[in-house]
Amino acid sequence: MNNIVLFAVFPYLAVIIAIIGTIYRYFDHRFSYSSLSSQLLESRWLFWGSVTWHYSIITILTAHLLAALFPSMWQLLVSEPLRLYTMEITGWALGLLSIIGCVFFIARRMTNPRVRAVTSIMDWVLLLSLLLQVILGVWVAMLYRWGAAWYLYTAVPWFFSLLTLNPQVDLVANLPLIVQLHFLGGFWIFALLPFSRLVHILPFPITYLWRPYQVVVWNRR
Repeated sequence: MNNIVLFAVFPYLAVIIAIIGTIYRYFDHRFSYSSLSSQLLESRWLFWGSVTWHYSIITILTAHLLAALFPSMWQLLVSEPLRLYTMEITGWALGLLSIIGCVFFIARRMTNPRVRAVTSIMDWVLLLSLLLQVILGVWVAMLYRWGAAWYLYTAVPWFFSLLTLNPQVDLVANLPLIVQLHFLGGFWIFALLPFSRLVHILPFPITYLWRPYQVVVWNRR
């Protein structure tokens, strides 16, 4: 029963919350559809945290997505030992960079009084959730090797069983607890999407392609 709640009910609940909450926020608080940047309050820590975090986490998520969308090609890619070793080492390195970037974000909000003043409870919930998720990911990679290969036979079919509305709980029910928490953590963060700064990943600034130049004039005494 617990497995059904965790691996069949919770993912759908998280997606429903994310979709409904995102739509509501768009129509009711449209101007909050951004990262609500505090860069003007402090930029040095933000720069190093943002660069480290975004480059590493985007690469990691892209690899996860490619493996899910093209499992046959991914299986062929990791079937050769040298390529599999390379994927593992690269994954560890990117995971550590993600942790460093997230620590920069947290330290910035803890040490700068001006930034801390504009930090909400949801900001802390999101940052700690992201930090825990990447730590779990690195932990899984360290304890349960060759995740780039066994991911294809556990997470990927479970995910697609959710998409087809026929959740196969048995695919993940017997996995180690750390792996299960990492899987569930992704849906938890997805559920936080409409309530946090994470919503800024949704708008696409396509209009920048044809928008005229904006002239900014500083008015200083």
